[in-house]
Amino acid sequence: MKTKYLLAALVAISSTVSAASPPNIVFIFSDDHAYQAISAYGSKRNTTPNIDRLANEGMRFDRCVVTNSICGPSRACVLTGKYSHKNGFYDNTSRFDGSQQTFPKLLQQAGYQTAMIGKWHLVSDPTGFDHWMVLPGQGRYYSPVFNTPEGRRVIPGYVTDVVTDEALSWVDSRDKTKPFLLMLQHKAPHREWMASAKHVAKYEGTQFEEPETLFDDYRHRSDAAADATMRVGDDMRPMEDMKLWPKGAPYTEQQLKLMDSATRKAWTAAYAKENAAYMANPPKGDDKTRWNYQRYMRDYMACIASVDDNVGRVLDYLEEHGLADNTIVVYSSDQGFYLGEHGWYDKRFMYEQSFRTPLLVRWPGVTEAGSVEKRMVSNLDFAETFLDIAGVQVPSDMQGASIAPLLRGEPVDKWRDAFYYHYYEGPPAVHTVARHYGVATDRYKLIHYYDLDQWELFDLEHDPHELMSLYNDPNYAEIRDELEKKLANLRAELEVTSNEPEVK
Repeated sequence: MKTKYLLAALVAISSTVSAASPPNIVFIFSDDHAYQAISAYGSKRNTTPNIDRLANEGMRFDRCVVTNSICGPSRACVLTGKYSHKNGFYDNTSRFDGSQQTFPKLLQQAGYQTAMIGKWHLVSDPTGFDHWMVLPGQGRYYSPVFNTPEGRRVIPGYVTDVVTDEALSWVDSRDKTKPFLLMLQHKAPHREWMASAKHVAKYEGTQFEEPETLFDDYRHRSDAAADATMRVGDDMRPMEDMKLWPKGAPYTEQQLKLMDSATRKAWTAAYAKENAAYMANPPKGDDKTRWNYQRYMRDYMACIASVDDNVGRVLDYLEEHGLADNTIVVYSSDQGFYLGEHGWYDKRFMYEQSFRTPLLVRWPGVTEAGSVEKRMVSNLDFAETFLDIAGVQVPSDMQGASIAPLLRGEPVDKWRDAFYYHYYEGPPAVHTVARHYGVATDRYKLIHYYDLDQWELFDLEHDPHELMSLYNDPNYAEIRDELEKKLANLRAELEVTSNEPEVK
């Protein structure tokens, strides 16, 4: 009898310790995933049932914005909780200084096991991780190569599946007495939008609704929009982007060699008939834009389907292994993306589709299921949030704010009413998007293209598509002056001392 009571007491103590232990953190980060391609955000183009589970069981953030809408700088911001001018990573030609403070290092010091698996895109080797295996550069969709501390590994298969396989394998092998941080970072749906064999024909025959601004003429704004070279109709590459390859094309031959025979067969079946029709009568002008848009959407959404499948695998794993209740799961992307809006693909601009990124957070027992947060948060806040959740002091030099109080549903006396953005990678870099900085509020956006010495001001309430700059409109003079003051104050507060990348 004594033994029975002793066992019961030990179980009770164990349960109490487990309940009080810091939560595990699973951060799932995709590349170029537009919020417009998530059904929880109202997408009519596709459905994402597994990503939607996070919204249904947690919180959806409707205004999560980024500091610098491009892959590497966004990742550096997430790690450091700092803007590009503070962490030294300005554009995709930069190299991350791995000796600096990052939130994984601080979690590691606090007793967390840490792992980074998937797309890294910061050039230097990861630091602050007990385990890491990362895609070199952009990585590739089939038979991906991984850099590891032991050297390079090539793993057959489709990259989205492989990254998830390796992530779950690490969770299986971890020290189960410690909390863990898993950064699971997908390549998809990055250009060239190469789908898995399972989904390559998923949207065959689908006609996607065209966005209202597919044929934007770029009037009533600065020169920056018209100068950008990322138009769906004019700037997509026939072979790599549109999959319109002639027989024997080197790029395609190289990619096909990485696929197994079943995948090659699925690819041929998915594209052959439509490609033959295209070659027999190539569309021109607006018809070409429309054709490219449909091909782009089918490939992009097919890549998203694999991401969604693998989010489901992670959620199912956590539940099956008894980890779900004490694991916070976060889904986000390095920035937003244009799905034909303004006639574009890609990102970079401070316009809404690339400035905003998805953010969905499930924190069982803490965050109200199905809740929606409309206040402005950012990837600048991720590091602070993870530290706060883990009970680790947030360093004073981080520049964001923990969103944990919002997740807990706690009253917050003050929250940001304006946000600073800065894009450094101007022409002649890819897509020739002019360098710019700006400030956004809930309703207004002021953008300065400083190399062009041109400004834009948008009223998002009356012009949600950002088609008409009001910078010189006398009716908005007072608002313009207020925004210029906010912008100057933010630059001073954030210690932006130069518009040029500074050598550290």
